[in-house]
Amino acid sequence: MIIEGVGFPGGQHCETTAVGALLRHAGLELSEPMLFGLGEGLGFVYWDAKNMDFPFLGGRSKPMEITRRLAERLGLALWVEETGSAGKAWRNVEAAVESGRPVGLQLDCFHLDYFTTRTHFGGHVVALYGFDETSAFLVDTAQQGGAVTTSLKSLELARGERGPMTARNLSFTVAVPGNRPDLGAAIRAAVRGNAATFLNPPIANLGYRGIGKASARVRTWLDRSGDPARDLPRAAMLMERGGTGGGLFRAMYRDFLAEAATIVDDEKLSAAHRMYGEIAPLWTEVAGCFAAAGESGDPVPLDRASALLADLADRERRVMRLLAGL
Repeated sequence: MIIEGVGFPGGQHCETTAVGALLRHAGLELSEPMLFGLGEGLGFVYWDAKNMDFPFLGGRSKPMEITRRLAERLGLALWVEETGSAGKAWRNVEAAVESGRPVGLQLDCFHLDYFTTRTHFGGHVVALYGFDETSAFLVDTAQQGGAVTTSLKSLELARGERGPMTARNLSFTVAVPGNRPDLGAAIRAAVRGNAATFLNPPIANLGYRGIGKASARVRTWLDRSGDPARDLPRAAMLMERGGTGGGLFRAMYRDFLAEAATIVDDEKLSAAHRMYGEIAPLWTEVAGCFAAAGESGDPVPLDRASALLADLADRERRVMRLLAGL
């Protein structure tokens, strides 16, 4: 069974691609930067643990938070289901598709047949729009192929995987209200909400404080890694090409602010857009320093990355303080 016309062409980030596909099918079409911004997606995390081979740098909120915030800001109906039963999980998907609704899934992309680079990531999100006796038909990012297919067995394994960022066979569907929300009001609320979260992190490895922590820690990365030639370029790749849209999502947020400024007449948005226009390339430079250090074994690029991150912590704190007063 296949639902026709489900897609989100050119999607860069998995969750905004999936929820964008669901909303387009429901009759609400928004750009990916707008989805990201309304979902209060911009963030930062420096994550290191004893069971990790290498630290993780993330530039967005936790998985599914964008979708939940987006639904709140736009007054969408959002149904989320989780279960430890693989059978019930599949019946949830079947019921949605048979009723004509594509369904979002959070899963571990390691098991998906179409992924050429196999890395465990339990926060990946796709949209499912059909299936047959052996395969599932999905919408993923443009980088992963857009409209793709994976076996039902691989999908079951991906949904049932346990580990960091995973969910218990999570699926979700959305519906758009008959009365469209005030987009301007939603933008203001989302911008203020994202700024408040970024400026008031509950722990030191999140938000602008997390960027400062990363500044201190990255100098040690050559010693922290068991294989710097593998780990540091991989960290750089995830920052630039791992569904972030470049600059660890800062380019996407910059584009959100530009679009928001055409809807909400407030100089703070225009100023913040200009500031993130300067910030995004600096994150790209940080990624380049990581790659250079890993490839050469030279610690000097990490010193440069540390200095850039210290500057970025200050820059992002200042722009978020500006946006908090929108």
